[in-house]
Amino acid sequence: MNFQIAILEGDGVGPEIVKEAVLLLNHIGEQYGHSFEFQYGKIGGLAVDEEGTPLPERTVELCKKSDAVLLGAVGGPKWDNETAERRPEAGLLQIRKELQLFANIRPVKVFETLADTSPLKEEVIKDVDFVIVRELTGGIYFGTPRERRMTENGLEVIDTLVYKESEIERILREAFELANQRNKKLTSVDKANVLESSRVWRECANTLSKHYPEVELQHMLVDNAAMQLIKNPSQFDVIVTENMFGDILSDEASVITGSIGLLPSASLGVGPSLYEPIHGSAPDIAGQNSANPLATLSSVALMLRYSLGLHQEAQDIEEAIEAVLHYGYRTKDLAGPSEKFLTTTEMGEKVRTTLTSKKVIMN
Repeated sequence: MNFQIAILEGDGVGPEIVKEAVLLLNHIGEQYGHSFEFQYGKIGGLAVDEEGTPLPERTVELCKKSDAVLLGAVGGPKWDNETAERRPEAGLLQIRKELQLFANIRPVKVFETLADTSPLKEEVIKDVDFVIVRELTGGIYFGTPRERRMTENGLEVIDTLVYKESEIERILREAFELANQRNKKLTSVDKANVLESSRVWRECANTLSKHYPEVELQHMLVDNAAMQLIKNPSQFDVIVTENMFGDILSDEASVITGSIGLLPSASLGVGPSLYEPIHGSAPDIAGQNSANPLATLSSVALMLRYSLGLHQEAQDIEEAIEAVLHYGYRTKDLAGPSEKFLTTTEMGEKVRTTLTSKKVIMN
């Protein structure tokens, strides 16, 4: 089969980790008889520098005609003083909006061989395997008015949280469907004791739950959820929440695994889906060939599963990554003070080699 993939390398370590993802896709093509065609577009700080905007129209057009989009990372201190419209992160928010990507899927799984790298006790993180479903296109990140203004009492700033009932319902439905495919437990996170938007969110969840009688629905306030993620993370199966809460909680959850360099994400919706690691652009190590590519390679597996329907290939990548970690291979972020570690390119090559070996054994 032939697939069109849009590649948005972005900033910082983005080009380095995306390079390994492209090599992995080409390897999958060779091993399983598929063909991947890659078209590159600009986004983030690079696009600001070269195009004057964090998301050129050409990039939007490229993404819309692709089967899937693979993104590295955007941002960095170089662009901290840009206006809100020219900040690299604005490009990321806008591409999600342009492609109508309303559901961000973030799996959180602790690999047994990496349990000692987590800041939490091993008995706390045992059997941790859950998914956070974050709403992407509504909430305080997109609401208007958004402004700063001078008043007689000094500077006043306004951010507005807006949600349509239909936006809440569609993300909840995605989460119920996912929970129904997993362990049939859904935790809906809100702040219903304070926010009207959260009260509507909770009402919608209760209404939808009647259509999923096999799924156990639990409501949890966001401050309690933040505490429970550290205290007892294995209690969760699927967590669903609004945009800002999901942004914060998913980054908190990444610490459980021992490294933010391990976690992938998929942004799903109406248009072509977008796949990216959850970590940032890490400008402090850009160009050093030391970034962990495993989150990006895991994002490739999500792409194969959700967008391209290549479920066996996705599973094989995930098993290859787990095998590489099981045999003790580490990148710098995972290695102990005296441990040897692999470069970005070496880790990418190790995953591809393991994938080849696995396929030989299967045949």
